[in-house]
Amino acid sequence: MILLEVTRGRSAGTRHESSAGVVRVGRAEDNDLILPDEGVSGEHARIVAGDECYVLRDLRSTNGTVVVRGDTRIVLDDGNGREVVLASNDVVELGAGADVVLLAVTVQGEVRPEDATRVLATRPIDDLGHAESTVEGDASRLRALYDVQKHIGAADGLHDVLTAICSGAFALVPGATHVTVVLREDDDGGRGTPSYVPIVTRVRGQTGPAAAPIPVTRSVFRKVVLERTAVLAADAPAEVGRSESMMGAQIRSVLGVPLWKGDEILGVLQMDNRESTGVFTSADLDVCAVLAHNASLAVANSRLLQRLRAAEERMAKENAFLKTREESRRVGKGEQEIVGSSSAMRALFAQLAKVVDTRVTVLIEGETGVGKELIAAAVHYRSRRRTQLFVTQNCAAMPENLLESELFGHRKGSFTGAHEDKKGLFEIADGGTLFLDECTEMPPALQSKLLRALQEGEIRPVGATQEKRVNVRIVAATNRSLAKEVSAGRFREDLYYRLNVFPIRVPSLRERREDIPALAEHFLKRFAAELGKPTSGFTQQAMELLQAYDWPGNVRELQNEVQRLVIQVDAGSFVTPELLSPHIRRVEGLLDRVRPTKGSLKETMDQVERWLLVESLNEHDNNKTAAAKALGITREGLHKKLRSFGL
Repeated sequence: MILLEVTRGRSAGTRHESSAGVVRVGRAEDNDLILPDEGVSGEHARIVAGDECYVLRDLRSTNGTVVVRGDTRIVLDDGNGREVVLASNDVVELGAGADVVLLAVTVQGEVRPEDATRVLATRPIDDLGHAESTVEGDASRLRALYDVQKHIGAADGLHDVLTAICSGAFALVPGATHVTVVLREDDDGGRGTPSYVPIVTRVRGQTGPAAAPIPVTRSVFRKVVLERTAVLAADAPAEVGRSESMMGAQIRSVLGVPLWKGDEILGVLQMDNRESTGVFTSADLDVCAVLAHNASLAVANSRLLQRLRAAEERMAKENAFLKTREESRRVGKGEQEIVGSSSAMRALFAQLAKVVDTRVTVLIEGETGVGKELIAAAVHYRSRRRTQLFVTQNCAAMPENLLESELFGHRKGSFTGAHEDKKGLFEIADGGTLFLDECTEMPPALQSKLLRALQEGEIRPVGATQEKRVNVRIVAATNRSLAKEVSAGRFREDLYYRLNVFPIRVPSLRERREDIPALAEHFLKRFAAELGKPTSGFTQQAMELLQAYDWPGNVRELQNEVQRLVIQVDAGSFVTPELLSPHIRRVEGLLDRVRPTKGSLKETMDQVERWLLVESLNEHDNNKTAAAKALGITREGLHKKLRSFGL
């Protein structure tokens, strides 16, 4: 028995005395000891009756739990497993600061070794299966046992199973007046002091649960759990030592049978006879031993089914969330988001239309920031696979060992830290599309596994012995020349041909300067809406500067520049040249720096062009390839212009 007295808090003066296996403490209304204080969590703590002690557990409360023992303060944290054994005169602090609640603890009737349980008969778990032979001679009980097992087997859900077990116990044991099922909590977590909670109690002749909680016979319960045996205590007040819980309930006879699965005790089925006439017999123990076989299996299966249903419901919610996110992503990354009407982009759209509804692998090439993932998303969302997942992975973002596990999954124990099975992205994307960005960063060993997945349509998780078939479309992307990587020996040639079935090159922004106004306006509207700052648009001078800049970071750089401009510009104002970044404004005043002589338009333009050629060569130490790239022309085009100017 444990006594808890609230000495500080809104419920000060409240006393809670209990002999139950578990006492729940918290603010929620379903707790045994309800504390309405704001510093107390809804499910703050739990007091669990162990073999010879009471254990206080903190349920990861918001404001914590402390036990004060004399001059010592014991903080329940991860260092002590958030639990401590309680003793009389302990003070429990729930919460902190001004809202702290204090509980005075008194432990009554601690169990001493000399109070050993004295019983009439026992049946170890290993012998329970042999008890069936003693029932076979009793035709009525044998028939009743058959009917009970049939009803338990037909029950659906844990509640129905437990109800069928209680009804069956009454049918098989005529002397039983009360039946209680105590189960080990699923979230026990393997602690040294498991939690056993009375789940259901039935009284003979009454429909539904008992009107008041029926205390579990602690002395018998401990023997059942610790010694893994069925226990019969006849004339309990005399035979079991007149323990307080038995005397308080006026129990004359007790029968406790374990429910088990392998080496694990799932719970205890307890039957009480609270009438002065009639006690349980060894035959009652034997028939309950047979009942326990089927009951244990039914409880284990119903709990497993309960966990599976919860997992299925959780997966359904996760799947719904992913599909909702993917749907919003589809809207955001579909055709509406690909801004551009230049000839280069029209050619790109024509290529997409030809390949989206095929199964071939697509290789997307282009400089950093041109929007390769956007094109990959368009390949997926414009295809018949649009209802399945579009999964992305940057191959440069993970080390080799983690990338293999991320792509192909792993089995529990296959390497240090593999505490459970994990699905890889290939398996997650089954039926959909897997986008491998920066595929040239994939290590050689992993390239061979990817090649097999492409050739055979099979993957093997790390640590597994069997392959799994998957139906995944691969879209790869790189900002390097994959052919040059193959020539340099950094990329497998056979994998190159597997990936390069349908190459798509995304043009750089300087190759489609006519799209810059539309892109800039698109980003301006988006960020103005996100930041809640309406703008009037770009001035003509600002837009001309944006179009004149080379954008080495391509669309991503333009997007970041516009976002910065929206932050800087005053609400309702135009974006003016002085707000642009200095490196974009450097072409401003170009004619002043060139200072061309007066003449015709062609003569002036030739002087400006000659100056730009010379400046570019000087900036790149006369490296014509680099200068041509900076100018946005080919090396041959640069040579032609230099010859025309006599340079």
